[in-house]
Amino acid sequence: MIPISVCIIGKNEEANIEKCLEPLTHYPFEIIYVDTGSTDATRELASKYTDKVYDFEWIGDFSAARNFSLGKASHNYVLVLDCDEYLTSLDLEGLCAAIEAHPHGVGQILRKSYTGDDLNEDFSLERIDRLFHKRKYHYIYLIHEQVADIRTDSTDYERYDVPVEADHVGYVGTMDEKRIKAERNNALLFKEIERDPTEPYFYFQVAQSYNLIYDYENAYKYYKKAFELPLNLDNLWVHIMAGNFINACVQTGRAAEALALYTPVYNDYAAKTSFLCSLGTLYLNQTPPQPLKAMMEFVKLLQLPPDPEAQDYTPIAFYGMGCCNELLGNFPTAIDFYQKSAAKGYALAVEKLKSIGMQ
Repeated sequence: MIPISVCIIGKNEEANIEKCLEPLTHYPFEIIYVDTGSTDATRELASKYTDKVYDFEWIGDFSAARNFSLGKASHNYVLVLDCDEYLTSLDLEGLCAAIEAHPHGVGQILRKSYTGDDLNEDFSLERIDRLFHKRKYHYIYLIHEQVADIRTDSTDYERYDVPVEADHVGYVGTMDEKRIKAERNNALLFKEIERDPTEPYFYFQVAQSYNLIYDYENAYKYYKKAFELPLNLDNLWVHIMAGNFINACVQTGRAAEALALYTPVYNDYAAKTSFLCSLGTLYLNQTPPQPLKAMMEFVKLLQLPPDPEAQDYTPIAFYGMGCCNELLGNFPTAIDFYQKSAAKGYALAVEKLKSIGMQ
């Protein structure tokens, strides 16, 4: 058994902290909780699950708090979680085997992030860097902090999957709650942009904040700024940004601009179901629509082997195929695809069938 410390920071998380900590007590982990200034019962609740509770004066720097927590860990290998993340699956034997096979790398957990008002709504799946040797890695950036080589601050390193899964509820809440969070996050991100205006990651994260509150005009603005800078296509967030930028362009009436941007670099993104889905939708939003080209992208998506660790875009693809066939005058086939999409719970397909009296 490889000794592992779980490091968590938080502030005013009394609604989440017990759901975060309780599952950890079923494993032989050292649990480190660092409080950054709670005024509610978070600290007291955390003390029920670990005696390693520490205080850190908040200085507007998430990495500083993270690195403080790493310094309190007794073990070299650390697993980092947030208070709004709850373990749903962990294979301890497999986790240790993964560390032994990749002693110098950074392990990625599988996280399901919910984005609606409750846990019955939309979610996305992502692999995120969370397990590493604390003498080899630390955190950088004021917010949306990233694991980096402790000697060089480089974020290019070996990544490997670990058998740890968690639900993330940090994006769940009312629109007002999301707006407050977006404004708070962006205040720190603008400081990072002022410090280093050549780092596309900061513009991406600002755009994500605006995207979360459906401010597509500002989301478009900052996605575009990010894409005007040199990008490393090996970074997963660049591929996420591609699909989200297309959506922002569609939402703001700039579908033609997005198509002109992505056509020359199609092969750089075409292996991702999210991109194929976005591009298919983009063709449908051209003036006039291009249903045959859209259909080609949706067909490619549906032909890719299913990835259990990726969001399922088939409901959207089925709906898109329905739209394509309807535009081409093939109504029986269109209805068939709308029904396939509705069977997977896609809201637009359900509404479409209702509007034509099919449900």
